Amino acid sequence: MEALTKLSWGLLALVHVPPALVLAMPSLTQRLYSVPADGEAGVLLVHRGALFAAVIAACLMALLDPSLRRAMSVIVAISVIGFLFTYWRAGMPAGSLRTIAIMDLIALLPLAFVALRAWRG
Repeated sequence: MEALTKLSWGLLALVHVPPALVLAMPSLTQRLYSVPADGEAGVLLVHRGALFAAVIAACLMALLDPSLRRAMSVIVAISVIGFLFTYWRAGMPAGSLRTIAIMDLIALLPLAFVALRAWRG
């Protein structure tokens, strides 16, 4: 069961890699979000990349240290569920945001698994 838990944390980290890459490659804002990197929204999306790098770090820390899994599951849940709620509240627009929503919907499965394992033991 521990191997499946670690795999799930790894999958959660992988889901967050594309938006985190924007931090290193700001030009990805155009491809991922249809927003130019040099505008105000682009700058915010690059900063968002830094926050996703933190989510990846949280996933990797949880993968390596079981004592951190409760706290890290909360962090990842805020990221995943927070986006899905925001997307829903915005009327579920088509385009690049739909792809993000689909990825986050997929991420709910490993997230639920690791959260249950962390909080139930």
